[in-house]
Amino acid sequence: MTQKLLILLFFLSPLLMKSQSLVWKTSISDAITLSNEEKKPMLILFTTNYASNDLQSEVFETPDFERWSVKNVILVKIDLSDPSVSADMREQNVLLKNAFGVEDLPEVCFANASIRKGKTFFDSLGKVHYTSGGAKKWISDSNYILNP
Repeated sequence: MTQKLLILLFFLSPLLMKSQSLVWKTSISDAITLSNEEKKPMLILFTTNYASNDLQSEVFETPDFERWSVKNVILVKIDLSDPSVSADMREQNVLLKNAFGVEDLPEVCFANASIRKGKTFFDSLGKVHYTSGGAKKWISDSNYILNP
C-alpha cells in the first residue's frame, strides 16, 4: 500500500507543485551585473504588498512563465513597500520607478543597463501591464517587446 501511494505521489507531484524555482533579484546592481554577464534583458517587477496578486498567480507562478523566463530574462523584483529595505535603497527604488514612468502597480518593465564611470544607464525596452488571458498571452506580449 505504501509503495502504491509513493508511486502515485511521484506522478502527481508535478501537477500539484507550483513554480517555486524562480530566482528574483532584489538588488538592481546585482541584476545589472548578471544581465550583462548572461546578455539577457532584465524583467523588473515593480510591486507593493497591497498590489493585486493576479499577475503573480496567473502568470509568474506557472510552468510556462518559469520556462520562458529562464531562457529570456533576469528577474528583478522591486517591492516598494518592503520594510526591511534601507532608506537609501527605498529612495533609489522610487527614483527607478519614476524613471521608468511606472504608475500602476504591479507593473513590469523590460530594460538593459550598463554601468560606466560609476553611473548607471538604462535602456528601456518597454512595459507590460497585467491583462487577463493567462501566462501564454502575457508571454506573447512580452516577446513582442523583446523581439520587435
